[in-house]
Amino acid sequence: MTARVLVVDDLEPNVKLLEAKLRAEYFDVLGAFSGKEAIERARKDQPDIILLDVMMPGMDGFEACRIIKAAPETAHIPIVMVTALDQQADRVAGLKAGADDFLTKPVEDVALFARVRSLTRLKMMTDELRMRYATGKSMGVVAELMDPPAADKARIFLIDDQEDQAERIRALLCEQHDVSVELETDVALTRAKGGDFDLFIVNMSIEKTDPLRLCSTIRSFEETRLTPILAVVRQGDTRKLVRALDIGVNDYLSRPVDRNELAARVATQIRRKRYVDQLRSSFEASLEMAVTDQLTGLYNRRYLASHLSGMFDRAFWTGRPLSLMILDIDHFKAINDTHGHDIGDKVIQDIADRVRNSIRGVDLACRYGGEEFLVAMPDTDKEFAGVVAERLRREIAAQSVTLNAGRDNIDVTVSIGLSSTEDGPKDDTAQKLIKRADEALYVAKNGGRNRVIRSAAA
Repeated sequence: MTARVLVVDDLEPNVKLLEAKLRAEYFDVLGAFSGKEAIERARKDQPDIILLDVMMPGMDGFEACRIIKAAPETAHIPIVMVTALDQQADRVAGLKAGADDFLTKPVEDVALFARVRSLTRLKMMTDELRMRYATGKSMGVVAELMDPPAADKARIFLIDDQEDQAERIRALLCEQHDVSVELETDVALTRAKGGDFDLFIVNMSIEKTDPLRLCSTIRSFEETRLTPILAVVRQGDTRKLVRALDIGVNDYLSRPVDRNELAARVATQIRRKRYVDQLRSSFEASLEMAVTDQLTGLYNRRYLASHLSGMFDRAFWTGRPLSLMILDIDHFKAINDTHGHDIGDKVIQDIADRVRNSIRGVDLACRYGGEEFLVAMPDTDKEFAGVVAERLRREIAAQSVTLNAGRDNIDVTVSIGLSSTEDGPKDDTAQKLIKRADEALYVAKNGGRNRVIRSAAA
């Protein structure tokens, strides 16, 4: 996973060192040499993550962090404070200023790369929700986000098979939050899935089961996929920490647990969770009728017109490919003429369900026309898009559409046209991207149908 990283340090050799390390891991790196320049570059260049030195003349990193996090256009950018300071009070100060993590120089490469990748994944998910919210707001169907009630207690689920440690953390948090504890790890997953929690805290030294697998399973459930996980790790256990971040743990805390650092990290995760929840609920509630197709539940063409241009601009700005798939049900007129329009509608609904179940959460699927569907796939090159399209085509051809409670079946196939920004001209646009996919679909249908055709380079 690549990312645009802004490295901020008043000493140029420090910037160059981190830049060299990050570029070796295929990150795109920007540099800034003061707090003021960091604020300006964050606003102008919108990096995926900021590595911010604390000790700088003039404006220090704490102040720069507060300003960046206070500005609506940059508040969502993850910030990792990088400094020689190693006192607990310094970490807490950084977290209270809005930082997402605090790394001590000299920075261990493996931990740094894992943290950058972890925070980049989080930002990509948040960016997608923010873009969808902005699309709805521009169309006048989404209300302004409201600050959550300050007195609203968060629901925290603490998983630890060591009762004394669990009780100590619970006691530190219970005054401000509603804390539930589970000592039996085999029960923890069931409670986690059905508990509607705001945060999971998991002891990485659990002995009764593999704590990494426990976190991975929590992250895989639909109900808990976006719920933050805070891991408690042994000091210096870099290997386990890196694995935890790679599988989706959001943040970590080293033992012995400091009360102030625990409170700051918990507050950061809960604040982010509630922001994401607001984005999701506002989007889902306000846009459902305005931008979804009534028959299939997929997005409609109106939403596509507003949202695809944003996806295309992001692809152009980041240099990451955007691929497009247009899918058409073969011989659909014959289905309507033979079985009636009600059966035709059921076929459309069935194919829409298969499309929905075959794509990622960041992909955009919509009903493009009567029996046509469009799927936009960000950060996806043409080769992988071809694999996805061919898999979907085979699945549809292999499984009949069942009707009348399974008593009747209709064999259905689809033709698919693909395009990608990788093959676009210098003056490429979202509409040209659609046109190339549509032309490829035309070739697929004229070539015998039930096939995937990729557009030629422009």
